[in-house]
Formats: sequence, C-alpha cells, structure tokens
Amino acid sequence: MLDAIVVGAGHAGCEAALALAHAGKKTALITINKSHIAKMPCNPSVGGPAKGIVVREIDALGGMMPKVADQTALQFKMLNTTKGPGVWSMRVQSDKLAYSRMFQDICAHTENLEVIEDIVEEVLCPNKTFAAVRLKSGRVIDAKVCILTTGTYMASTTMISADVKKEGPDGEETTENLSKSLRDLGIRLFRLKTGTPQRVLTSSIDFSKTKYEPGTDEFIRFSEETESIRPFDKQVPCYLTYTTKETLDIIKANLNKSSMYSGVVKGVGPRYCPSIEDKVVRFADKERHQLFLEPESLELDTTYIQGFSTSMPKDIQEKMVHSLIGLENAKIIKYAYAIEYDAIDPLQVKASLELKDIGGLFIGGQILGTSGYEEAAGLGLMAGINARRKLDGLEPLVLKRDESYIGVMIDDLVTKGTNEPYRLLTSRAEYRLLLRHDNAEQRLIRYGYENKLISEERYQKYLIKREKINELIKTLKTSRVDKSTGINDYLAELGYQREDISYNAYELVKRPDISIHKIIELLNLSYDYDTAKNAAIEIRYEGYIGKARKEADRMLKMDNVKLPNDLDYATVENLSLEARQKLNQIKPMTLGQASRISGINPADIQVLAIYLKQHKGERHDQ
Repeated sequence: MLDAIVVGAGHAGCEAALALAHAGKKTALITINKSHIAKMPCNPSVGGPAKGIVVREIDALGGMMPKVADQTALQFKMLNTTKGPGVWSMRVQSDKLAYSRMFQDICAHTENLEVIEDIVEEVLCPNKTFAAVRLKSGRVIDAKVCILTTGTYMASTTMISADVKKEGPDGEETTENLSKSLRDLGIRLFRLKTGTPQRVLTSSIDFSKTKYEPGTDEFIRFSEETESIRPFDKQVPCYLTYTTKETLDIIKANLNKSSMYSGVVKGVGPRYCPSIEDKVVRFADKERHQLFLEPESLELDTTYIQGFSTSMPKDIQEKMVHSLIGLENAKIIKYAYAIEYDAIDPLQVKASLELKDIGGLFIGGQILGTSGYEEAAGLGLMAGINARRKLDGLEPLVLKRDESYIGVMIDDLVTKGTNEPYRLLTSRAEYRLLLRHDNAEQRLIRYGYENKLISEERYQKYLIKREKINELIKTLKTSRVDKSTGINDYLAELGYQREDISYNAYELVKRPDISIHKIIELLNLSYDYDTAKNAAIEIRYEGYIGKARKEADRMLKMDNVKLPNDLDYATVENLSLEARQKLNQIKPMTLGQASRISGINPADIQVLAIYLKQHKGERHDQ
C-alpha cells in the first residue's frame, strides 16, 4: 500500500507530492497529462503583491516553487519599493515552458514519487475514512491518505460567449464523475469562475507605442538557495499599454454577448482579477484601463495581455485587441475564454486542510476556493506537510496569522469561507509588518527543518546568517561615529547641519535617509549587503514591529485556548443564536479562531471563555 495519493499535478499537487516524497513517504501523483505538470494556463509569472511573500514562505518551508521560479525567470522585479518593507514583494516573469519542464523533471526523478497518467473518477472512503481512488482506466489504488488538488479541472466548462464546452483549461479533459463521488460522500461543492486573456503574436505588436517596463537591476531571488539568476542585461522586458475609448465603446455595445452578462456563467468570478467587461461595468467612470504585455517563453513568439481577460465572441475580441494602443495590427494566436469549475466549500476543512468529516482526505489549491499559482502552491505544501504528520502520528502544523501569509489564507478560508475565488492581499494580514519579504526564513525555516524539508546544511547557514544580523545590530548600538570617521561630511551631503559631536551608530541608522552601508563603511566593519539590509529594516521599524508583536501576542493568547471538537454549542447558555449556529457549523479549533468568524461578537467570546473556565476539568475530544 502507498502512503499517499495526490490527485492533480498543478502547483498545489506538485508541492504536496514532493513534500511527502522528500519526507520519505511512498507517494503517487496522478495527473491527466504528464507533459502538463505545473502548467501555467493563465499568467506566465510568479509572485506579486502578497503573493511574492507567499513564495518566500514556501522557500522557508522547503517547497520547490521558489527554486523553479528563480531558475526559469525571464525577468526579476521588486514591487512597492517606494513604500514600507511590510508591502515589498517580488515578482518574476516566467518562461512558462521551461517552468513546467523543470517541475516535470523534478517529479520524474524524485525518490518515493511515482507519476501516474490517468483520471481519478471516484474517491473511496468507507466509514468516513479515506481508503482508495478509482481511476478512469478501472484501476483502484489504495493509500493511507489522499490530497485532492484538482485546480480548475473538476467538472469544468469553458465559455467564449455562447460557445460552451465541457473541458478543462486549453481544451484538456475534465471529469463529472469526481464531483459526483465527492457529493455522494456528503461534501458540499460550489461553482467558481475565472478566465484568461488572449495570446497575441509578439512580432505583430508595435512596442514603440507602449511603455518599456524593465525589471530590477539587483540580485534578488525567491529562494535563499539560488546562487545566480538571469543577468539583468539578458532579462526580457514587459510593456505597459492602455485601453482606448474605442475599446470601452466596443465592450459596452456588446455586453450582451459576453458569457458573464448573457447568463451563461453560473459561477462567481474573482473580485480582484475581473474580466475587462466586468471592469468596464464596475468602474464606469474610468476612461482607460492599464494592461501589461508579458512574454510567455523564449521558445514562443507570444505575448500575454495581462488584465484583458474576457469571454466575448471571437469576432468582438478581434476588434477589442485591435483597439488597444500598439496592438492595432496584432494577430491573436489564442482567444480569451472564461472557465467554470467545481470547488469545495472550505468551511468543511480543518486548519490542517484535512476534511472535518472524512479522515485522511486533505484538500489543497484552487479546489479550496482560491485563485493564483502561489496560493495554490502554499496550500498544497501545507496539505503535504500535514498529511505526512498524520501518517507519523504527529499533531498538525497550523501556521498562525502573525507567522505567515499562508497562515492568514488558511485561517480566512476555514473560518470565514468564500463564495468567490479567494486572493491574498496585503490588507488581509493585520500583522503585515511582521510578515515581510526579508524575514520569511526567520519566521518559518524551523518548521521546514522539523518537517524534513530543509537540509541540515541550509538550516545551519540560516543560523549563522541570523547570528550576523544580531551581531551587527548589537555592534551599532554600542558604536559611536565622530568627525574622525568622516561622518560630518556625509551628513552635510545629505543636508544636515555640521555639528562637532559624535553620534550613536544605531540611532543614525534609524534615520530613513542614512545608508546603513555607509555607516558600516565609516566604522570599518565588514558585513555583506543582505545582512546590512535586513538589520536596517529591523532597526528602522523597531517601534512599529514591537507594537505589532505586542498586539499579535495578545491575540496569540486566545489562539492558545483550544475548543473541544465535540462541544455542542447549542448547549452553551447565553450564546447568541447566530453564534450557536456558526460555531456548530465551523467547529473552530481555538477561541481565537472563533473570534474571527463573521457574526461572532465579543460578548459571545466572553461567554465561551467563561464556559471553558467552568468546564476546565471535563474531558473532550480535542
């Protein structure tokens, strides 16, 4: 018998399967098409606001997406650098073909991992416990645990206006039978919708009319293990263009032909990544919308029109594309389409990503109601880690909201649920100053190490790096710079008045216009660029970080108060009716999670706290 089965080999499935295999578990990864492993059916990129930090977190936990993204990137860019470090985030433009091939190679050559090309049509769970899957070929494979990561392939339909087809992304096969199997198990499913824009022939675009968008000319990377990246002078640029009045007029005149507005679409689409017709309707006051032109691969003469997703008829899409600045003569290689698919209501899932009512069956990726490769990979990795922990009889790893964006996402999903494709945003994290790009390792690497996904060598390197940062901060606190170091000349260059005094180095670094690298140089110290940069962030934002840490610790006290799994909240006196209903539906694991459920007010939490205190000695199934 296998230890684990992972259904679906997208970004979530790859991370789940590799996490299990790397931890020594015999795993089968089942996919419709081996050549489509880790395929990028939508935007050819990894990262972005909040998402880039998730990729850094995946790296700290021992996942593979960051390494593959670094090695197959066409362009590297750090976003939001004019703002505070709490929202800095990295994004790479990916070579979609190279990215998929690298994951295919990793999966094919990973010990303990077998890739099977077939379709899962039934999940067998006698006595509410996972036992096996039945494939389209008729084969039955049994295992101890299973992770479903079907993405947008479950009972999916594609739509271009009234042209509706039962198929997955890019015309691939889909299955109705898996959805029926899950419903027969009592699992609640709901329909979601997303979409993708046109791909046009790159050589048919007049880039002289668009704005050149280069990457960042620095050594930046997702993975701390990446030692080299594509040189800046060999990176491939993106370009910025805009819709025109003609574009908006074409869309407005043909709204009734869009799948979304003609009644064809039944599922709910993504609020934060809407189709262009949805933007035109929702933001009627905007005279134009920006669009990014992104290369797909060095092997393809195709460009992705970021922000131009639509389900208009093909003839209308032709007019829309040709109305864009620089694309007047563009040739469409692949038309845009919308896609609907089945997803699982996340309120049925524990914070460990195991289903509440079916033991050994875990859920990860877009099937859980999310959007984006990065969110999917983060969920897949955590599902893989917790499936492995279940196999070894260990308590699940539940990341807290002050520890990671992945923790924020999972808590949001299993506590609040969603009725639209969930997208991570920096605004969803109340402790975002604690969840920065620069400190992902500091927050999470111990978990990756404990779960056998971070090597001893890498972990020791991290400890040395952390020691250097602490040493530099301590040195700056006890060091002074005076006129003999040349500090007065440096301050005068920055516009400060000359004063014949000595300065505390730590206090100087607190000033945002003073370079920590310059202070290190004046003190004749020797520290590498990253160590100095990380120390500067911690020094400059010390007060804000401390305040956020204090607030997080207050919430942590409630998150440490466990709630019994078998508690019938209908029997708890003085709880509101809404609280009783929602608490019984969601079955929160902790008092902190209960406090974040919509409709649960502070008075309900106080009632629960008193109840727990009064029944402290009673035994409950945790």
